[in-house]
Amino acid sequence: MVSLYGSDPEQKRREIKAYFNATYDQYETLFDYMADDAAFYARPEKLRHPLIFYFGHTAVFFVNKLVIAKVIDKRIDSKQESIFAVGVDEMSWDDLDEKNYDWPGVAETRAYRDKVRELVNGLIDTLPLSLPITWESPWWAILMGIEHERIHLETSSVLMRQLPIEMVRKEGAWQVCEESGDAPENVLVPVPGGKVRIGKRKEDDYYGWDNEYGLHEADIPDFFASKYLVSNGEFLRFVEDGGYQNDLFWEEEGAAWKAYTKAEHPTFWIRTETGYMQRHFNKIVPLPLNHPVDVNYHEAKAFCNWLSQKEGRLLRLPTEDEWYRLADVAGIGEVYDDKKANINLAHFISSVPVDRFRHGAFYDVVGNVWQWTETPIYPFDGFAVHPWYDDFSTPTFDGRHNLIKGGSFISTGNETLKSSRYAFRRHFFQHAGFRYVESGYKEQIEANVYESDTQIVQYAEFGWGEKCFGIENYPAACAGYALEFMKRKPKRRALDVGCAIGRSTFELARGFDEVTGLDFTARFIALATRMKEEGKIGYAFPVEGELVDYKQVSLKDFGLEKEAQKVQFWQADACNLKPHFSGYDLIFAGNLIDRLYDPEKFLSDLHERLNEGGLLILTSPYTWLEEFTPKEKWLGGFKKDGEDFTTLDGLKEVLGVHFDLIHTRDIPFVLKETARKHQHTIAQMTVWEKRS
Repeated sequence: MVSLYGSDPEQKRREIKAYFNATYDQYETLFDYMADDAAFYARPEKLRHPLIFYFGHTAVFFVNKLVIAKVIDKRIDSKQESIFAVGVDEMSWDDLDEKNYDWPGVAETRAYRDKVRELVNGLIDTLPLSLPITWESPWWAILMGIEHERIHLETSSVLMRQLPIEMVRKEGAWQVCEESGDAPENVLVPVPGGKVRIGKRKEDDYYGWDNEYGLHEADIPDFFASKYLVSNGEFLRFVEDGGYQNDLFWEEEGAAWKAYTKAEHPTFWIRTETGYMQRHFNKIVPLPLNHPVDVNYHEAKAFCNWLSQKEGRLLRLPTEDEWYRLADVAGIGEVYDDKKANINLAHFISSVPVDRFRHGAFYDVVGNVWQWTETPIYPFDGFAVHPWYDDFSTPTFDGRHNLIKGGSFISTGNETLKSSRYAFRRHFFQHAGFRYVESGYKEQIEANVYESDTQIVQYAEFGWGEKCFGIENYPAACAGYALEFMKRKPKRRALDVGCAIGRSTFELARGFDEVTGLDFTARFIALATRMKEEGKIGYAFPVEGELVDYKQVSLKDFGLEKEAQKVQFWQADACNLKPHFSGYDLIFAGNLIDRLYDPEKFLSDLHERLNEGGLLILTSPYTWLEEFTPKEKWLGGFKKDGEDFTTLDGLKEVLGVHFDLIHTRDIPFVLKETARKHQHTIAQMTVWEKRS
């Protein structure tokens, strides 16, 4: 890792360059294990893309974040940067429909990666650098890309482990540990209680993800923790005792997963006539009883319930707080020492025996495999979303993603910090095992169903709030006008670009058979998706000072329950839309064009996405700001050849080749900030008909 601090910018520049290239090399070394090109297109996990996506995704991530951070203003390959942009977790708005993808070849993707390497190295050589590196620094975008690729080094290795064994090469840069033996007897060891204080400060030494910042404090009472991670041998007793057949030990969600997958033993075990084998990354070996078992949360939880019944004790997975207390007692510092733990690929590309690396009275407090906790990830006090990556943490604050702690054999970079916080859906696999604890500690985490993020709240009120000062709800009014213009036209499919929290999307569905809502901001799409799936949302609207008004709105309130079945929401970049967003009778873009980094690029191919005679409807107050759009990209609002050149003039120039302007009108709207503070704005609606 690279410290954010230093006294010599040129030395820091060299450190970052070495770290970037080592990261890039390491990632490509992992993919050298693919037996042939066909392996890149296999889907070992149907809820994830094929591995070609991940091979291209990390390079595209650099470009996308550098564009957002305004470090660069030109893309390398718009097609690849659209295809490889989104779709890494099982979110409702991930587009995992393979029909929508024309994956590039492996050689083409490698060539793209080479171009990104050249771009980033050039930026590292030339960008001005002042120390320390902060959230706002353009260098943060580079470090973000580096640490993001290190995450995918691990997640991609998990998918490769799920490929048919013949698709992964037997030999490579890293070796599997084939040492095995009997499992050591696990015992509970006391852990003295104490105060836990966790959360990074902006002044800390190393890069962190946004969910790691803030503050959380807790007083942890004395508890007991297992000396070792649960081994294959210890877990085997649960399997042989019918643990997978007895629903009594499984939580409701876990039982549903088990029934769906028909699991009878851990995923990486292979049952044979002579006993179990284990699938390592690229080898199948006799089940090493003294290695940690590799399971998802549901399996770990069921084991704890089974062992509790067997021993007559209340045993469970540790909470995040308890893991930190255990780490403190074991003397674990902020940066893990890979000489004293199976981490950072310093030893093997696999687990090792659970009694290999000792940390105080315990083993594998860090390293070997990640450790599942009982704690769903949540934001610390003082949490703030990083504006360049707003969908890293917030989509996981849903009560469905549990924290894993301690890192694994292939964890590198930020993952090897004590302060790191990663969470996965409870049915996912992530080189993760567990240890168990005995404790009466009750975790105190507030799960507030009311959104409180300022931007989210304002848009929720803007989208679902009532008439204000006699002015109609804006997205509903715009959708109403759009349906009027479409009265005598086919209303099969509509596209709502910049849909925000989705009100206009739902309203358009009153008249259309199918409506797709797109927005760049993951938090908006998450809220829109929640409204679709649950039929209601809640938010805490600021009244004055610390006073808030808790509001709940539902589709039923607006007579939109049936329309929910006709809408879908996706996260997307309006300036780089995927080709399959086409075949629409209407495209609506409300208050969008003056917030795009390249509005002309957005507008330039919309005629190809519309059916003959289809309508394009734009609304905007034309509040051009360099904060969002470089001045040279403004469509209007400046002098041209000595004369005023309005945005409408610019729209006519860009759209006039393929469209006829058939209507303009002004539409007022009110953005409510608090009970007594409002913004009154007037947008212009322009209606464009595609020429036949």
